[in-house]
Amino acid sequence: MTGVLWRTWADTHRARPRRTAAPTGTAEVAASVRAAAEEGMRVRMVGSGHSFTDVAVTDGLMLSPSALTALRSVDPGAGTVTVEAGLPLCDLNDRLAERGLALANMGDIAVQTVAGAVQTGTHGTGRDSGGLAGQVVGMELVLADGSVVECSAEREPELFQSARVGMGAFGVVTALTMAVRPAFLLHAREEPMPLEEVLERLPQLRADNAHFEFYWFPHTGNTNTKRNNISDGPARPLSAFRAWLDDDFLSNRVFEYTNRLCRRLPSLVPAVNQVSSRALSSRTYTDVSHAVFTSVRDVRFVEMEYAIPAEHLADVLREARSIVDRGGHRVSFPVEVRFAPADDVWLSTAYGRDTAYVAVHMYQGMPYEAYFADLEAVFASVGGRPHWGKLHTRDRAYLEGVYPRLGEALEVRERVDPGRRFGNAYLDRVLG
Repeated sequence: MTGVLWRTWADTHRARPRRTAAPTGTAEVAASVRAAAEEGMRVRMVGSGHSFTDVAVTDGLMLSPSALTALRSVDPGAGTVTVEAGLPLCDLNDRLAERGLALANMGDIAVQTVAGAVQTGTHGTGRDSGGLAGQVVGMELVLADGSVVECSAEREPELFQSARVGMGAFGVVTALTMAVRPAFLLHAREEPMPLEEVLERLPQLRADNAHFEFYWFPHTGNTNTKRNNISDGPARPLSAFRAWLDDDFLSNRVFEYTNRLCRRLPSLVPAVNQVSSRALSSRTYTDVSHAVFTSVRDVRFVEMEYAIPAEHLADVLREARSIVDRGGHRVSFPVEVRFAPADDVWLSTAYGRDTAYVAVHMYQGMPYEAYFADLEAVFASVGGRPHWGKLHTRDRAYLEGVYPRLGEALEVRERVDPGRRFGNAYLDRVLG
């Protein structure tokens, strides 16, 4: 198929590739890569389009993983499953639940494809577990020459460490082997808390909870905190009405309306945030893990997120609040803060350090550039690492200073894709 327009979920980037294809298996992916090479075309595999960067954009061959959705194998004894690249995380959750299994941790949305989420470094919040890539124990890749390779910590370990969060630069991911655990319940406790109290109590809040995060409302000193801990049960999910009221009506429909109003009348933003942050009420419930980890996000926005050394979080947030309070920006979306332990994935944003994630958002259609630029400067001043799938302006020269293993990963890339068959403008900027 030719000339099909593709765009990201937030419409931050568009592409009209020369050709698109939806291969039905690894062999067809390999054949597509070889055919593209004969025509001199670059190749990218897309996912659900939930990246805000142009990481998936190509003017050559765009592969869709829509037919690569099989759960190939389940090994409860080993605690692993092998899943094809295009299965959405929400569907993986359901298939695991049917077998009494679950992922140890997740991000807060689950509509991304498994491979797309892993390749861009998607993560949740956790004291002991962080990003999805840390739960990957094996990968199947199609390399630039059309060959198929399997890699793990024991087999092709340098390729494995580079390609787990590889942005598709090392090969087309066709399947992933994930570590899983027995299904479990989470007890969720959500309540408002002043920002300064959160910052003062951070060590305790992080140490006492398996999964802690909070949302700060700009133009206010208010947050909403979320503490999720493993529970023996019984399950006590939200009532159907409370779930609809909080998570559909208020968090999506009303939030959409108020953001449209704020887009027309930006001067209303501080007052709206004051009302929104004070209107939140505490709630507790116990449910299956993926129902607690994830939420429905229907309101469209643009996002920038940086991973910073956790010890700098309080100073960074106080500086961010000062920037907002000086009056140059009107920010109707909360700032989301999450945490992850250090991991060993070479291009993971949490590589080698205890990490705090600070995510800033703007409603789609509102000016965001100046706000993001001001906060990006703060994040960069403490050695922050940008999320690979979210808006940022960093390039290879900067990234070499914050990723100790980037040089080794680029040597692997030179070996497996010397002609940059899987390159694009974004990868040219961040990897060279």
